[in-house]
Amino acid sequence: MKRDAALAAWVRDARRRTLEVVADLSDEQLLGPQLRIVNPLLWEIGHVAWFQEKWALRHAAGATPIRADGDSLYDSAAIPHDTRWSLPLPSRADTLAYMMAVRDRVLERIERAKLTENDRYFIALGVFHEDMHTEAFTYTRQTHGWTAPFISGLEAVISSGAGPLRGDAQVPGGRFLLGAGREEPFVFDNEKWAHAVEVPPFAIARAAVTQAEFAEFVEGRGYSRREFWSEPGWNWCESAHAEYPVYWKREAAGRWLRRNFDQWTPLEPHRPVLHVNWWEAEAYCNWAGRRLPTEAEWEVAASAEPAHSGKELADVKHRFPWGGEAPGVEHANLGLRAMGAVNVSAFPAGDSAFGCRQMIGNVWEWTATDFGPYPGFEIDPYREYSQPWFGTHKVLRGGAWPTQPRLLRNTWRNFYPPDRRDVWAGFRTCRP
Repeated sequence: MKRDAALAAWVRDARRRTLEVVADLSDEQLLGPQLRIVNPLLWEIGHVAWFQEKWALRHAAGATPIRADGDSLYDSAAIPHDTRWSLPLPSRADTLAYMMAVRDRVLERIERAKLTENDRYFIALGVFHEDMHTEAFTYTRQTHGWTAPFISGLEAVISSGAGPLRGDAQVPGGRFLLGAGREEPFVFDNEKWAHAVEVPPFAIARAAVTQAEFAEFVEGRGYSRREFWSEPGWNWCESAHAEYPVYWKREAAGRWLRRNFDQWTPLEPHRPVLHVNWWEAEAYCNWAGRRLPTEAEWEVAASAEPAHSGKELADVKHRFPWGGEAPGVEHANLGLRAMGAVNVSAFPAGDSAFGCRQMIGNVWEWTATDFGPYPGFEIDPYREYSQPWFGTHKVLRGGAWPTQPRLLRNTWRNFYPPDRRDVWAGFRTCRP
């Protein structure tokens, strides 16, 4: 069956990429220093396999555990973060053997069993969960200042545009269905379901804020001017002793540098600013006389189109900014292809109907919205995915350069606490 062959290809691809992202690291690096925002990678790659086994084999197929100690080692809902470095983790070789054993049993189930929709759901869940962790492994390598990973078999990036992309897109207001429709083959519980919202007219930047634009805020003493920061944002800024983005530094001659994994490089003016948290994005907006878009505004700009009159929204909603076609190399910077962000003017083929660029790929975008349930929210079997984080996290949209294309659609909601700076995150602005 064609669908099942594609699912098997996803399983193979996800595991290959996970292993490649950590392949060159030493045993010492696979544990790494204990930090609040990262996991020990030896634990995390084992967790990825355990999660896949739990849902695709044990839950969906009633299989017995491959490792009797798997739950006590890898259940992230039960094992406190700070204890993961001191667990009696299997060796590197044993962990890799476990990962391959799980993968092979999932593939055997796809190839030999008559899969139900329930089976397919939980196999896909394991793939998407692995994709998210593989992206997080790049955060870990960046946080520790390790080299960039080597990924094989990547398609070339097809991008054009060497400069900035200034200006706003004018978006008419109207009724809009926010969230995923029931025709989607797979969605997470926090996307369910599409529901009507009224969105007033607004103007949104065609591109994400660039490093050159953010440098103006830094040079204007934005980090030391209390009037641009909310109270919790200012408390964070003072406690973090923040003066500029976390991976920036200034040379003696006044030129700004940015650390990309283990390399310091001159700031690329027309690339999106990266590794800024929600508080930094909010302060920049206040300084610039702008604001962050709500997630409803973001989704409208990414997936709607204007009616013929141009004064209201058409009764149309696209799966991707450019339409219904899955992301290709001409549409977006995804899947580790460029091994970094590109200029904000690149990928014009990926524009939305309103002319907004890179709403999928390149850099995650903070929105103004607190992460919470949609009306009628019903929790999925993977209960720990969304609900524990309602009310404490902010919504991000769009994906970044390491995000796998198969993971994304216009309705996909990412979420992080407002103080996280390790994410490949930036933002675009709206006009008040």
